[in-house]
Amino acid sequence: MGNGRESFRLFDGLFFPRIFQTFRMSIQPTKLIIIALALAVICLAGRIMDLSKTVVVAAGSQAKLTELDIYISNPDQIQKFLDTFKEQEEGVGVFDTLWHFSADRFQGAVDSVFAFDLPGLEDNITGFFLCLGWALRHHTVYCIIFFVIILAVMSIAGGAICRIAALQFARGEKPGLTEALRYSTKRFLSFFTTPLAPLIIIACIGVFILLSGLMGNIPYAGELIVGLGAPLALLAGALIAVILIGAVAGFNMMFPAVAYDGSDCFDAISRSFSYVYAKPWHMLFYTSIAAIYGSICYTFVRYFAFLSLWITRFSVQIALWVNDSADKANKLTTIWPKPEFRDLLGSSGPVPTSYTETIAAFLIYLFLLVVVGLVVSFIISFYFSANTIIYSLMRGKVDNTPREDIYMPFEEADVEPFATESDSKKEQSPPAPEPQTDSSSSE
Repeated sequence: MGNGRESFRLFDGLFFPRIFQTFRMSIQPTKLIIIALALAVICLAGRIMDLSKTVVVAAGSQAKLTELDIYISNPDQIQKFLDTFKEQEEGVGVFDTLWHFSADRFQGAVDSVFAFDLPGLEDNITGFFLCLGWALRHHTVYCIIFFVIILAVMSIAGGAICRIAALQFARGEKPGLTEALRYSTKRFLSFFTTPLAPLIIIACIGVFILLSGLMGNIPYAGELIVGLGAPLALLAGALIAVILIGAVAGFNMMFPAVAYDGSDCFDAISRSFSYVYAKPWHMLFYTSIAAIYGSICYTFVRYFAFLSLWITRFSVQIALWVNDSADKANKLTTIWPKPEFRDLLGSSGPVPTSYTETIAAFLIYLFLLVVVGLVVSFIISFYFSANTIIYSLMRGKVDNTPREDIYMPFEEADVEPFATESDSKKEQSPPAPEPQTDSSSSE
């Protein structure tokens, strides 16, 4: 018995038994519903904004070569590409371009993890950041508006997911949908401003450096001002580097800090920064293990979705009388392209020849979008759940805070009311003596 307890205590402090809870926590229907609704809102906003179709596409290219592809492969040729093809009518939306490019890079990163291809993993991650740089540089207004929409939606949905994961991990409780959303909406300002605060601070410090550079344009005195202010400019640059590293490395800890400890904006930033700089190797180890485990779980979920679609389509194909004549395309192929593991929607097939086939193809496409949305919802749910567990572990390592210690906004309702002065006097006064009866009279 003693050896069993000692081994349990030994493994109780390890990371692996904790992170393995993430898969079970991520597939909870409540979380998937919240993320699916958030994705629906984001995709709807992106489709509406894509009505402009501002991304330039090479005319006549079968692969739809976009300006993003040119920017990734050869950034020096982007301006020449824009000047050549910007006058054509054909174009695509920014959201559609970002969606397909990010999906390909994400799948490529997962494949690189399983193949132990570190250069490939680095290339896919670098491509993702280059994609964001392209959007900010060439579609600035669109990117800022869309980023604000994503942050607002994820402040509610992601905050609710982190709150559910925190209660599950800390106390084994499973809050309902309304309870989680009520918490995230009440803490919306903290969730929304926490990721923005480091960017605002960096921008303010950058303005100071910019002003010192502008003062250098003053004749004669400008170079002296720049020389004398160089130490302050270097100090400001170092401060920007510290904030930037802390913001990038500790970004995953910001939402869990608000969900777990009820932190405000600056407290959440302070906690995330302190955990990154106090235990950087623990943070890197936990994040790496979560990424590997998440890749395995994602592959399993994607294969499950692919197998479900393949079995369903194969069963329909057996029972459906299709026309295999040379002058008419296969009916099932027309309304439902064959799904693939890397493309659950399937490649585009023959064009429907009747309005009934068009309606059927549209309905099946909506069904496939729901399946793809659930897979993406699992990825996001896993991301928030895993980071909530990592936050709890880092909090225990740095602050020695047990995981059961979690902020409960309704605890004050359970506290007994303070006793008034009159109540205290009543409690201190001795009880009244019982009346004595006359034994002789009673007899």
